[in-house]
Amino acid sequence: MSNPAPRNRRAKPAVVRRTERITPHMIRVVLSCDDFVDNGTSDHYVKLLFPQPGVEYPDPLDMGVVREQFPSEQWPTMRTYTVRSWDEASHELTIDFVHHGDEGIAGPWAAAAKPGDKLWFNGPGGAYRPDEDAAWHLLVGDESALPAIGAAIEVLPPGAKAKVFVEVEDETEEQKFSGSGDVELTWFHRSGAPGNNAGNHAGNRGDGLVAAVEALEFPPGDVQVFVHGEAGFVLRLRKHLFAGRGLARDRVSLSGYWRLGKNEDGWQAEKAETARKEREAAGN
Repeated sequence: MSNPAPRNRRAKPAVVRRTERITPHMIRVVLSCDDFVDNGTSDHYVKLLFPQPGVEYPDPLDMGVVREQFPSEQWPTMRTYTVRSWDEASHELTIDFVHHGDEGIAGPWAAAAKPGDKLWFNGPGGAYRPDEDAAWHLLVGDESALPAIGAAIEVLPPGAKAKVFVEVEDETEEQKFSGSGDVELTWFHRSGAPGNNAGNHAGNRGDGLVAAVEALEFPPGDVQVFVHGEAGFVLRLRKHLFAGRGLARDRVSLSGYWRLGKNEDGWQAEKAETARKEREAAGN
């Protein structure tokens, strides 16, 4: 019997049009892409594929073929990134990258990217978009969640009320967003000067965000919540929102994008192991 054909996981190509450093540690890369399909979410994300040095892959890049024909150490490295924006008319796909020198894979790639460079990706995925019927919105995150938070702010219905808490390194990492919602944005800093509109020091990672949400007097009415970023503070707020505030799970979007001290590969492996143990526990 012949072996089954490898699963078709053909990646989509994109080409760099231009780049811009929008803050000292955030690089915006605008890509030309004909194959992106907008799924209607504001937190849509893609899986970027970074080739291993010196390895020649089939073109078009198909991960089913790669996994069938290449040893695992030669597989492209995958990194998950939120789409900052998609312009259907110009076919421009914009992705923001946090950059900390030579650390990591995606950040250094973005820092070196130039017009004409090719990038392969899979996706998009995503599940969240501000609900027009919500009485108000609460958005919480660190710089890894800024692209999704910015995208959400910019699609809020006119006059929609939102309270937004964001933690970044210092005041130089703050960004401005457009949109027609009624947005109250508070910045928290892990170092440097206090936040410019609230005088907030974040202290340990996520402490300021957790304290702010715990102390917040929730306005009346149905709230839709978005909490994404480093897994430690996301877990702390998960407990507070469900056990402390009694919110319905379908009104809260939670995602630990990364965990302090782990790269994406290690964090994804940890999440998969946790999910396996939970499934086993549920079956006992």
